[in-house]
Amino acid sequence: IILTPLYFLVSLSFLSSREAYQFPLPLVPAISSEFKLEKGDKGYMLSIYEKKDREYQTMIDTRDMEKMSRYMKLQLSVDVSVEKLENYISKLDQQNEVYFKSYKGLLHNYKTFFAITRDAFPALIRSLQVAGLTILISLSIGGMAGYAFARYIFVGKNALKVSVLFVRVFPAVAIAMPMVIILAAIGFYDKPIGLSLVYSVGTIALTIWVTASIFLGIPVELEEAAQIFGATKLRTFITITIPLALPGLAACAMYAFIGAWNETVSAIILTQFNPTFAVVVYQSVLGATDQVNLAAAGGILMALPMVLFTLFIRKYINQMWGGVTA
Repeated sequence: IILTPLYFLVSLSFLSSREAYQFPLPLVPAISSEFKLEKGDKGYMLSIYEKKDREYQTMIDTRDMEKMSRYMKLQLSVDVSVEKLENYISKLDQQNEVYFKSYKGLLHNYKTFFAITRDAFPALIRSLQVAGLTILISLSIGGMAGYAFARYIFVGKNALKVSVLFVRVFPAVAIAMPMVIILAAIGFYDKPIGLSLVYSVGTIALTIWVTASIFLGIPVELEEAAQIFGATKLRTFITITIPLALPGLAACAMYAFIGAWNETVSAIILTQFNPTFAVVVYQSVLGATDQVNLAAAGGILMALPMVLFTLFIRKYINQMWGGVTA
């Protein structure tokens, strides 16, 4: 049941524009299509074979081969050149009908999404920048704060540790609205760094709590032993503590990446001319792209970086199930 919507989205992203509006919707995208070419009233008539009805259905009737080739590419996801069509038509002098088969371009919808969607590729790069900066800010500030909570004793420690979670009580939209004025004042409005600062507000709090627990699980005797042998506190932290805390840091990085990558409402508020990829896909779903199969392709492209990033850090995440080990 959980995988049904995912399968539907993946399947829809490979359907041609014609298939995407059929009822019932094909469960499995066709790999190829069979065509019939014959003389028509306006010129040459192109028909496609319908396996369900077991008959050919007329698609277009025209003398313009460029128009026919363009129609096949946009509506049927089949790339047949004008030269090939003219070659088929030349055979109509000897026979009444010409039959041919052509394979679909499986990545046609993905290429078309980038081609017709405004700022799709720049938005993709921009989202990667925002996600990377969010991870960097969250882990650097949250990690150091978590280490301080785990290793040092100071007045108000417990109260401060609990207070950082209050930031997560406020929805992202509530924080984004006043941040528009602040980011505009410092020149970070409509820029990746501005979005990263806003996204990091919530992820830093979680990073503090996770890393504090991870650092508490690392024996302080390991750090003391390294310092006895001449290592400085900074070197001990980098070479001893950080490697042991990588599972927790990886989990925080994954959370920060997913949050920054998926955030849409705040991105709409905090950007004007430089939208993130989430905003571009959101607009395509709402109708900026009037073909549902292209919007589905955008949705798959939206999910792909998160899947790849999770696979990249999965070995560190798996270590958390068994605790922190050397």
